[in-house]
Amino acid sequence: MTRRLAAKIAYLGEDFSGSQRQPGLRTVEGEVLRCLSRICQAPEEHFGLKAASRTDRGVNALGNVVVFSTDFPDPSELMRALNAVSEGVYFRGWAEVPSDFNPRFADERVYRYILPAEGLDVAAARDCARVFLGEHDFRSFCREDGRPTVVSVDGAEVSEEEGFLVLTFRARHYLWNMIRRISAAIDAVARGQASPEDVAAALEGSESTFGVARADALTLQDIVYGEVRFEAVREGTFSAMAEEERFRSALRSSFFSSL
Repeated sequence: MTRRLAAKIAYLGEDFSGSQRQPGLRTVEGEVLRCLSRICQAPEEHFGLKAASRTDRGVNALGNVVVFSTDFPDPSELMRALNAVSEGVYFRGWAEVPSDFNPRFADERVYRYILPAEGLDVAAARDCARVFLGEHDFRSFCREDGRPTVVSVDGAEVSEEEGFLVLTFRARHYLWNMIRRISAAIDAVARGQASPEDVAAALEGSESTFGVARADALTLQDIVYGEVRFEAVREGTFSAMAEEERFRSALRSSFFSSL
């Protein structure tokens, strides 16, 4: 029986040339299709793959979503098999969805941007983040691609976590480079290089620009659908990977601290 599955996936952006398929480049969608073809023994066009969100080169994801058709009888076993052959894409959960389900139509997308907290004024960062709440024309805070530039931001929070400033954004959709440009503005205000009033003026159409923050500090945390409940891949699947990564990070930190 053919069914339509939505899979929640994670990946480090540094391993891919973005998420969208591009001829001759290693991408997230390309890796997902390679894994599906290998496990399900079917050509790529069989799966009708659709992705919920595109991420640029270097941008990470913990909760992007892809949707595909499959005849594989047990979705939980399929997730296990995909994780066994995948190189850099981690299948974290699944849900069966209707045949006409479009993953682009989400109720909420959650992004997180991380800044080193040293030297940053947290109160100023929070004041700046509040400037972006609500509906605005983000033409000055995106790379235009022909889409309408009016977006409603439902959440823009700033928190401190273990020496980092964490910016968390919630909205139904975003524009190209929007979060990285917003994060650059918040960083500038937190460093005393600009004021929240300068940022508000830019949002209203002034010529001010605050640059584009680095890609690898941005993570697509989650995509939420009110009618879809994902079955999580059983605990322990990724624990060995996490332990190995902690050890590798400690080795690298020790090396660079010794220079």
